[in-house]
Amino acid sequence: MLLETPAEMAMDTAKRFRELRSAKRITMKALSTASGVPYSTIRRFEGTGEISFLSLVKLTSALGEDEEIRGLFANRMPASIEEVIRGNRK
Repeated sequence: MLLETPAEMAMDTAKRFRELRSAKRITMKALSTASGVPYSTIRRFEGTGEISFLSLVKLTSALGEDEEIRGLFANRMPASIEEVIRGNRK
């Protein structure tokens, strides 16, 4: 597993997002209209990896990829038996 800096992870995510958008043949302007996220924000995200989480959720949803966001922390394995026990008490 390669260790990446947060900035590298953000840029990699932006690259994959741009590839997905392109594969779906959706322009930045069309995505802006569909999502309500300004064109300039999409352009900045794809170029720098910088975006607010809410804007990322809106863009992901507009691309029909809601499950990508829903799955972000959904399948985390417990780190210890204590976490399992604590989780069952709730």
